Amino acid sequence: MAFLLGVDTGGTYTDAVILDEREDRVVASVKSLTTRPDLSKGVGSAIDAALEASGVPAGAIAMVSLSTTLATNALVEGQGGRVALVFIGFAAPELARAGLEEALKGDPVILIPGGHSHAGTEVTTLDLARLETEISSLPSGVTAFAVAASFATRNPAHEIAARDLIRRRTALPVTCSHELSAGLNGPRRALTAVLNARLVGMIDRLIAACEAHMGRRGISAPLMVVRGDGALVSAALARERPIETILSGPAASIAGASWLTGERDALVSDIGGTTTDVCLLRDGRPAIDPEGARVGAFRTMVEAVAMRTTGLGGDSEVHLVEGLVTDLRLGPRRLVPVSLMARDWPGLVHDALDGWLAGEATGEHDGRFVLPMWHGTPPQGLDPREAAVVARLTEGPLRMTDALRTRPELPALMRLVSRGLAMISGVTPSDASHVLGRLESWDAGAARKALALFAKRRNGHGDRIAAGPEELAQAIIDRLTAQTVDCLLEAAFAEDGRDWGEAPEVLARHALMRAGLDGYCGVLGIEARLGVPVIGLGASALSYYGAVGERLHARMILPDYAGVANAIGAVVGQVTMHVEGTVTSPAAGTFVAHTPDGPERFAERDQALFALEQALSKAASDRARRAGVEEIRLVTDRTLSEIEIEGSPMFIEARLRVTAKGRPRIATG
Repeated sequence: MAFLLGVDTGGTYTDAVILDEREDRVVASVKSLTTRPDLSKGVGSAIDAALEASGVPAGAIAMVSLSTTLATNALVEGQGGRVALVFIGFAAPELARAGLEEALKGDPVILIPGGHSHAGTEVTTLDLARLETEISSLPSGVTAFAVAASFATRNPAHEIAARDLIRRRTALPVTCSHELSAGLNGPRRALTAVLNARLVGMIDRLIAACEAHMGRRGISAPLMVVRGDGALVSAALARERPIETILSGPAASIAGASWLTGERDALVSDIGGTTTDVCLLRDGRPAIDPEGARVGAFRTMVEAVAMRTTGLGGDSEVHLVEGLVTDLRLGPRRLVPVSLMARDWPGLVHDALDGWLAGEATGEHDGRFVLPMWHGTPPQGLDPREAAVVARLTEGPLRMTDALRTRPELPALMRLVSRGLAMISGVTPSDASHVLGRLESWDAGAARKALALFAKRRNGHGDRIAAGPEELAQAIIDRLTAQTVDCLLEAAFAEDGRDWGEAPEVLARHALMRAGLDGYCGVLGIEARLGVPVIGLGASALSYYGAVGERLHARMILPDYAGVANAIGAVVGQVTMHVEGTVTSPAAGTFVAHTPDGPERFAERDQALFALEQALSKAASDRARRAGVEEIRLVTDRTLSEIEIEGSPMFIEARLRVTAKGRPRIATG
């Protein structure tokens, strides 16, 4: 009998489920808090609890599959390691395209001559000596490199040469853009490589934590990781390409929703601690985003499910919007809920809250705390203000008012937060749920004090924003409902297939849409509703989504095991590997096959197409085998571009895509 272990690591919880593959049923499901920065504790606790609850011996586990929202959350919140971009054959203005400059966030860029033409021929010799000099002068603190060269997908030679030099000189991880996408958009390829490099350390730590605990428990099964398109890949490949795990958790949730409900057409909405992820399930399957995964502000070149990800979750930051009337806004940053903070540091939290509540006025940072997120030696490569904040945090968490001595230190703290070196604790919807009795997981008393303090704030009229913690808690939950409704309406308009003449974001908030949901009836009668049911997933879906379904006049499906759907989806998928390439004709009688190893020239079109298909088939098969697939199915898609001149066809370009599919190898003992 084969048992499958699925693990999902989110911003707040790490879930684990064990499935009996033969009977196709869940035999155990558990939740454990995600532990930062040491992820091994949360992962280990979840695995141990699942094994204990199921009674399944560790040796009977045939496969372990991991999904995670950590990469998605990091991009939404602007977190990750510091990277250096090696930009070959591009001019400085290209950095302003595709959001690349925003993604770099001031990280160093090395601009050097080199690159190839669209035909794959070298335009300028790669200046490796200059690259070596530039590497030597980089500031400290760089954790990984991204390399992007002009037309590298037509000839990757310069990216490969730069990668080899960087590895020899620094021993740091290097991401080459051609390894992630076959697209020609250089700045977008560079953006994707930068984001990949930023995530390498985080995903490596997660996989290492999972592998280490598997070893301690005697689980010898292969470890797989869910990719953003829902397919499974080996842990080794996920380490090299962590960018492919963005939307991993949401993709797993879609698979889990389909498995749990059997619904064919529905909107799936998965609320976590940091994000809400919405996807349309059509005929039982999600669509793949043809333009590449969009997460937060960034449009990558990574293939993933067509998912709309918004920084809205149970642990979202609560903002008071300045104005004459009281208005709240949630997200996109995740905070540590005060109720959770108080569970681990009760003395610090309660003493601080009692002191703040005793005062007449509420200070700018009252009710907030700062937590260090490093182990052992404090982080290096900091500027003086960052170093000053870090020095104060070396003994442990502090009130935010104690962590900051001067106003200019606030931006320094935010930089530490963006690099994952610190976290802020404050009021969240999770705290509001504790006040209203919807959650009982952590310290409800601390949540009540925190909301009582927040309620003392004043709006533009000078009035308190709420009479007390209960009134504020309900306002926060109502705000979460309203923003969730907006997320679902945006996805519905985007996927409806009709040209509405406005962007989904505008339509979702249009006055007529609001009136329709209200069921307005005057001279005009207006009604609006969702045309498909909603499947609500996530640990807090049961608490929040009833009101969402009522507002949208939609059937709300909250299945059993909705809180661990991601972990279930992690073990019901299959391995799918895609490799793409092109054949071009730079001159009459010359056909160039742009293979993964570089361009090859032929005198006949069909010879070039055959050579490219063989090369792509080998590359896709090799990747599938590395992922643990033994029985591989190959599918080739071919797109031929030709024009007709004087009655005869003229070849322009051919694009081939080879897909290798199969279930991962299942261990037998």
